[in-house]
Order: sequence, then C-alpha cells, then structure tokens
Amino acid sequence: MAEGDNQANPVPLAADGTATAPALDARPPSLPAAPCRPDSAAWRFARRYAALDLGTNNCRLLIARPEGPAFRVVDAFSRIVRLGEGVSQSGRLSEGAMARTLEALHVCRRKMDERMVSRARLVATEACRAAANGREFLARVERETGLRLDILDREGEAHLAAAGCAALADEAASSIILFDIGGGSTEIVWLSVKNCGQRDIRSRIRAWTSMPLGVVTLAERHGGITVCARTFEKMIAETAALLAPFAAEARAAASEPGFHLLGTSGTVTTLGGLFLGLERYDRRRVDGLWMEAGDVDAVIQELLAMSYRERQENGCIGRERADLVLAGCAIFEAIRRAFPARRVRIGDRGLREGMLMEMMREDGVLRRAAAR
Repeated sequence: MAEGDNQANPVPLAADGTATAPALDARPPSLPAAPCRPDSAAWRFARRYAALDLGTNNCRLLIARPEGPAFRVVDAFSRIVRLGEGVSQSGRLSEGAMARTLEALHVCRRKMDERMVSRARLVATEACRAAANGREFLARVERETGLRLDILDREGEAHLAAAGCAALADEAASSIILFDIGGGSTEIVWLSVKNCGQRDIRSRIRAWTSMPLGVVTLAERHGGITVCARTFEKMIAETAALLAPFAAEARAAASEPGFHLLGTSGTVTTLGGLFLGLERYDRRRVDGLWMEAGDVDAVIQELLAMSYRERQENGCIGRERADLVLAGCAIFEAIRRAFPARRVRIGDRGLREGMLMEMMREDGVLRRAAAR
C-alpha cells in the first residue's frame, strides 16, 4: 500500500474495536528505560507497542503509545516485499522473496529496538498460510532477526481488519460491509453499527468470510501489465464466484438503513488518491474519505484507460504496484456488485491498528471513549 506511514498523528479509533489474536511474545526487544517506577500508571501510559503485519505483498510495522481512548503513532514502516510471489503456482516461498522479506524484517527489528518497544504482536498472513515452507521460513526469521511471528488464521484476520477500521463506519448506519483486499486473501465482514455502544467487535460481526484470492494471486493468473476490459471482467467473475456464498448470507445488508461499504487496502486508497487528484499519496487526506458510487466508477475507468507505463509513473500507484492495482479493482468491483451501495468510505488502516487497540485494551492503558 502506498502509505503515509510516518505521520505521527493520533489515530481516532474507538476503544471497542478489538479481536482476539494469538499472543505474540516475539522475543521482545529490550524494555525501555522507564522515566518513572515500572509499576506506576505514568509508566504504563508511556509504554511503546508494536504491531507487525507480514502479508503476501507488504511488510508493515506500526509503533504507538496510548493516548486517551486511542493511540499516537510513534514510528512506522511499510515496504512491498512480494513474499507470496509465485506461491499460487509453485506452492512455495521463493528464495528471492524470502531474502527481500528478511531485509525488511531486519529494519522492523531495528526500529523496535530504537523505540524501546515493550510489547509486540507480530503476524504473518496468507503467503505463510498457503506456502508449504511458510513455517520453515518463519523459523528462519526468528533465528536471524529474533522476531517470532505467528501465522494468523482467516477468522483472526477478518476480526482484526474489522477492529482496525470499525471506527470509520457511519454511526447512523444499521450495518455495513467492511472489506480488506490483501495480496493473497480478501476478508469481508458484515458488521452491525448503530446503537452498539461499547460492545466488543466480535459481538457486532453478523457474518464474515475470507477468500483465498488477493491482488497478487489474481494478477498472476490473469496478468496485470496489460488489462483489457475483457480480462477485467474475467477477474471480476472469478472473484464473484468465490464471493457468492457470503453474498447470499449477507444479502440483507444492502437494504438496511444507512448502508455503505468500508474498504481498507492499497486498492481503495489508490482510488481515493486518484479521485482527489493527488500528485503524491497523502494518508491524511485519504484515510476517512467518502466516495460516491459514480466517483468510483469514473476512477476505475480512468485506471483501465491508463497504460502500464502511466500507472507506473502515477504518484499514487508507482512501479511496485502498477501490475496489481487493476486486479484489486476487479475484487472491489465484485464486492460492489454483490452489495450495491451509494457510498464507500476509505480507510488507510487495518490489522496493525486492530492489534494495537487489542493490546492496549488488554493492558488497561486506554481511557474509555465517550458513549455513542
């Protein structure tokens, strides 16, 4: 994802957004030199937390400290590593992909040490779930970096995506469809919104699914460099077939009052940046952006009309994602057709934010948000 990850702005997430994920000790970096007694309230509120999401396409780290009912970002890192490159064909992580990923993880470890992180939760998702040598690679990661990553299951990934993004839902909506388009999988959640108060995120999930299809896998099957309208429709059709059972289960969502879509991923943030006409991606302008259905249609058509070189040279896409963005748009379009909505809200947040909120809630360092 083209992210403005180094923005140190408070993230306005509600303290009720949590999901259970494995406790990841990650052989934590050294504890910080405490500015006061380690058992004091001041020390607890000054603690640094880290959340790392190793996906099929990206390696992302977020380091934050609690602030009121949410948190303030202290440091961040995001790098496209394409760990899952070729896995859909070979069934294994390649040496080149593992080397790229290890380089990024060494950077993450250094940042965690420099920021004196006291608690971390580190997860790997679809690439390591699907690859025959995924667990072997994570053992190598632990040996070489000291970081112990756990493979997050599909349910955990869907719940954490909801936890990280739920605060962006329109509070007047009865329910929404929330989705996270990844490199190797796509998570979709039917989430209750109105009159939920401080209810835990799990109790608000009415249905969820995780499709073993993402921008990398879809682009590898259909091609991502030259994408004509016919190829684009084939990608939509493949996604729609996988989505059909969930679409039938959650069909009522689209007819409920205030219904809208809420998306998080490099795909939707790219569309937001293009819609705003940004020369360079700016997270502060895109996170929380509303787009009308017609606006989404227009931006997707704009992307389809671009050449591969034009996509490479666009500041909101770039060379590393130019061959993936249309596959992401096809997944998004299949979701839109299954759940017609007048509006979509875009979030530049997700698993990492969900993990941070969960850890801080468990430690009791978040002040309770005002009731809705």
